Amino acid sequence: MFIFPTSSTVIQQIKTKCDRGLALMGYYYFDSDDIAKQGIRGLLASLLSQFCATSDLCYRILSDLYLENHQGLQQPNNEALVESLKKILRLPDAPMRWIIIDAIDECPNTTRFPPAREEVLNLLEHLVSLSLPNLRICVTSRPEVSIRTILEPLTSLHMSLHDQDGQKQDIFKYIYNVVSFDRRMQTWRPEDKKMVIRTLSAKVDGM
Repeated sequence: MFIFPTSSTVIQQIKTKCDRGLALMGYYYFDSDDIAKQGIRGLLASLLSQFCATSDLCYRILSDLYLENHQGLQQPNNEALVESLKKILRLPDAPMRWIIIDAIDECPNTTRFPPAREEVLNLLEHLVSLSLPNLRICVTSRPEVSIRTILEPLTSLHMSLHDQDGQKQDIFKYIYNVVSFDRRMQTWRPEDKKMVIRTLSAKVDGM
């Protein structure tokens, strides 16, 4: 498993392999502003749908799950979704399978039991424990302690851009360009623009 700070580039690179039939990929973005994208069920449903959309073998597994649940008259529980995902990941003679999860820190860590974030982290821990040779997992997140404690012992590669000068410079350039050239900000006073740029740039270390 890999931990990266951003996922878009990774997804684009793997997509080229998928287009050539060399990989299967499922990716998911957690979103703190969308309740449907904050828990394990949305993650599982999305991964299953993506894998099945590009593979007949994967589709048969999802079709069996559909039949087992009275042709969609009842909803499968999370355990059944996990088992279907494991069947897909264990398919023999299938190309490399990639699971990419973006912004796991936006999965809530609330007082609900078990917390949504804990369920997702437990799933990842379980998938890694399967030691499947054709599975790669990539996770992006802010460096929160509760996430690092679980995931870092599982990773084969961990990369952080939070302390990289190049990353900070790119963020500063982005802030400067938006404030300087955005049409909605053209009427702002120069001193107000400078204050916004200075304030946001000072917060880069916390992003």
